Amino acid sequence: MPQRGKIWSKIDWLTAVIYLILLIIGWLNVYAAVYTESHHPLFDISTRYTRQFLFILLALFLAFSAILIEVNFYTFFAYVIYAFGILALAGVLVAGKEINNARSWYSFGWFNIQPSEFAKLAVCFGLAKFYSTFNLKTDTLRTTLIAGALIILPMLLILMQPDTGSAIVFLAFLIPMYREGMPPFILIIGILAGILFFLALILDKLTIILLLAVLSAAGYYLWQKKWKEVIVGLFIPAAFWFIVHLIDRIGHLGVSSFLQWTISLVTGLFVIAFLAIRYRLKKVFVILGILVASISFTFSVEYVFDHFLNSYQKQRVRIMLNLEQDPQGVGYNQNQSKIAIGSGGFFGKGFLKGTQNKGEFVPEQSTDFIFCTIGEEWGFLGSLVVLVLYALLIFRLFQMAEKQRSRFSRFFGYSVASVFLLHVIVNIGMAIGLLPVIGIPLPFVSYGGSSLWAFTLMLFIFLRLDASRLEMLR
Repeated sequence: MPQRGKIWSKIDWLTAVIYLILLIIGWLNVYAAVYTESHHPLFDISTRYTRQFLFILLALFLAFSAILIEVNFYTFFAYVIYAFGILALAGVLVAGKEINNARSWYSFGWFNIQPSEFAKLAVCFGLAKFYSTFNLKTDTLRTTLIAGALIILPMLLILMQPDTGSAIVFLAFLIPMYREGMPPFILIIGILAGILFFLALILDKLTIILLLAVLSAAGYYLWQKKWKEVIVGLFIPAAFWFIVHLIDRIGHLGVSSFLQWTISLVTGLFVIAFLAIRYRLKKVFVILGILVASISFTFSVEYVFDHFLNSYQKQRVRIMLNLEQDPQGVGYNQNQSKIAIGSGGFFGKGFLKGTQNKGEFVPEQSTDFIFCTIGEEWGFLGSLVVLVLYALLIFRLFQMAEKQRSRFSRFFGYSVASVFLLHVIVNIGMAIGLLPVIGIPLPFVSYGGSSLWAFTLMLFIFLRLDASRLEMLR
């Protein structure tokens, strides 16, 4: 075991310096976001900038403590930490404080703790421990399913609060899973499912079903290069549609176009399945299975959209997809954020000179929309500096993770970098109007103790693991 004094010399201090710079940028912009000329005191516990300063002091203490703890503690108690995170998520459903229609917080006087932020750290530990299991075959479906269960459990508990935004962040763990050998088709399926989800909200079901049928035929051709079978597969449901449509016109039955195509496609699929059995075309069943699963997923989107998202979240998604306009309602925050960022120009209006901030036009401008404060007061140049800092931090974390000798440290490092990456993309995407508003913080910059402490622990625990990478073999 290395001497404790040598650990400090092995810490990646460049990463720590980037962290400190982001902390300073965050506090300055929290101060700017809530500053008023009528209230000058820097140390007033009722103000967010004073509370954030206290949060930063505790974060620095946690960073210092994370480095002092031996790495064996992290590897030995990894599952215990994961279990504690799950218990905290379950407990908040019973004893939590309800804020903004979500029971996501434990209340302790003037500050609250959000367990979903620390659950990301817990999952980092749980998955890293699982993937470091001796002789584990990481490229099998069984391994992927077990790892998926470790992710889905906290996601479901967070969805029950409900806090969809925090639950979505856990998808970041697919990146380290892919790095460790998760079959690529699972990642591809996940990406395609996301695309299909949004298409199901934009297009009518009939259009999507027909599109899926054509894509299935194209996929079969690319796979087998048998164009005759593809033509037969497309001709059968088309022929049934012609028959159904003709019967409807002659009999004046008034059957809707959607029902006509539904009857034709279902009948056609049964006929194609029969022919596949008759001529032993096993690969046709694979394509049919994917098609049926895709169509079923399309019909489930409406149920998921209606039952797992709050009304304001559904409106935000519709606004982002231009399905409705609500500039004075739920779309107000995002519109004002874009106005604030655009008004900053190249060099910005200057520190404490943001008119949008001072006029309180942007709600939550010190938390979810802190980037609009940066854009208005520091301009394009200041925003670019922040983006470059994040890019350097995340790239360096991925680079450090790849150098790890133990699978535990490598997976943990990839997890930390992936969570940071998703947070930065989604938060800034929300602020500039490219993504729907789901309410997740900008790491180290947004106001809030829970997120700051959780991000700090994730970062410095990995720096501690990295400092001992030459001593860790598994």
